[in-house]
Amino acid sequence: MYKRLKRTVTAACAAALACFGAADSLACTNVIISKGASADGSVMVSYAADSHYLFGELYFHPAADWKAGSKLKIYDWDTNRYLGEIPQVGHTFKTIGNMNEHQVIIGETTWGGRPELEDKRGGIDYGSLIYITLQRARTAREAIDIIVDLANKYGYASEGETFSIADKNEAWIMDLVGKGMYIRNGVNTRKGIVWVAMRVPDGAICAHANQARIGRFPLNDPDNCLYAKDVISFARRQGYFEGEDEDFSFCKAYCPLDFGTVRGCDARAWSAFNILSDGWFTYRDDKGIVHTDDASSYLDYVMGYDLEGSMPLFIYPKKKVTAKAVADVMRDHYEGTLMDMTQDIGAGGNALPYRWRPMEFTVDGKTYVNERAIATQQTGFWFVAQARSYYPDEIGGILWFGTDDAATSYLTPIYSCSEDVPDCFRVGNGDLLHYSATSSFWMNNRIANACYRMYNIMAPTVREKADAFESHQMVFGTRTADSTAVMMYNRIVERMQKKLNVKGRDVMVSGDPFAPVRKYLTKYSVKTAQDQFAEWTKLEEMLLVKYIDGNVKPQDEEGNFKHSEHSTGIPAKVEWPGYTDIWKEAVVRDHGDIIEVK
Repeated sequence: MYKRLKRTVTAACAAALACFGAADSLACTNVIISKGASADGSVMVSYAADSHYLFGELYFHPAADWKAGSKLKIYDWDTNRYLGEIPQVGHTFKTIGNMNEHQVIIGETTWGGRPELEDKRGGIDYGSLIYITLQRARTAREAIDIIVDLANKYGYASEGETFSIADKNEAWIMDLVGKGMYIRNGVNTRKGIVWVAMRVPDGAICAHANQARIGRFPLNDPDNCLYAKDVISFARRQGYFEGEDEDFSFCKAYCPLDFGTVRGCDARAWSAFNILSDGWFTYRDDKGIVHTDDASSYLDYVMGYDLEGSMPLFIYPKKKVTAKAVADVMRDHYEGTLMDMTQDIGAGGNALPYRWRPMEFTVDGKTYVNERAIATQQTGFWFVAQARSYYPDEIGGILWFGTDDAATSYLTPIYSCSEDVPDCFRVGNGDLLHYSATSSFWMNNRIANACYRMYNIMAPTVREKADAFESHQMVFGTRTADSTAVMMYNRIVERMQKKLNVKGRDVMVSGDPFAPVRKYLTKYSVKTAQDQFAEWTKLEEMLLVKYIDGNVKPQDEEGNFKHSEHSTGIPAKVEWPGYTDIWKEAVVRDHGDIIEVK
């Protein structure tokens, strides 16, 4: 399917690499699955929060009532820089991670865009927009309205951004960017954002990765497309666009393509599509006509060779998508494609699908690029969130949550109704400069960094354990928890109904009738996470013993180490797997005349 493409990076493309490495410092990946595209009828959003400065922890804010006049202090999510304060609303919803008690989900990817559109006086950053909005929105459409209102009222302090916004019925993708600064009498008269949001068609999927994704959009379809009134006129005034309104493309105007943003960003969205469509992109054009293209036909574009190209915003997957399938997409390293990171000497002797930063390097005056796949070493946390309309909110939301590199970590279910978080994910349990033996982030880093030295030998052992845990939880664990919670919920409803219409009048139900349901699902979420963390701690110890010094010690079917006939402390015959053929051939080319056996 994948045809070998021979191209040379042009001088313009090479120059674009200068921004490639910088953009990667905030590089994230999202996949959006609409209700009709999922195997179980849920709406799903996946998110890898990738940054060299982000610690993996699970944020939690309980629901709260606030006195009139209360203020909310705003701190930039990336830097913790104080930005100011805004009025607090009277009531805020409970949030856990990037999901709230009403099953609203928000993920993001940063794309920078035109630098002159950044508002250095802005009062609210993209991260604060996410978590404040989650505390205030009941639906995805409400979330869009709140994001727009906050950014326009207080000024947007970040670069260009794409949000995945979903609830239990709808999924949206939203591109936005600031308007820059034009100071008059000490006030920025351009405060606010230009933006467009499109609903993911039911049955379709979407993906974005640090590149604005919305091109042309319908101007008169409010059920499926919302946008700023001045999104086109502002681009005209700035000199970003000339032509008819119906030909306007948001991404071309506000986030012009270059080699780095396509190769390092859109290529990841292409890879997600490629996996979930089995190599064939089926989509509808502006006129509603269905097309099916070979995924390889987009390689010239996603590899950065044809910057006049493009890729569909939405496609229809080959088959209904499961949460497990989405989780595995987040573990992708371009395996089986031209960008497969295991197939060159850069992978070392053990097929390592990672390249340490910076993203580009120069040899003999020519600049080259390291690939940036979906799975990456600098992930803080990642998740696959499910909003399920067929359950009440007390049961429907599940945040499958994990920390560090997705390829060597696991996702554990956290119900969005939970009123506590597992200690292994708790905010304050370690940070990037302080190690904690009880932190999931640090334990997953220990395992990942162990695997990096013998990746093709060690990583499959870890992946097998993660697959087994996730498959069990997605097929049996959460289904059992769902059933138990539903029975509890229904019994509570029955008791409430018996209390109503007593002697012909309604009786108010006091207190919190569904507290037992939330308590049960909280206990389930916390216990499952902590039990799996304990298993992962044992796994890290096993990896050290089994693979120390490049050896592979044999084990029996139950996982016990085999020992010699003379001592239980001496292993049976140790294996030495050696290196890949690619590495051996490269060593011979480089140094063969010295090391050849004569």
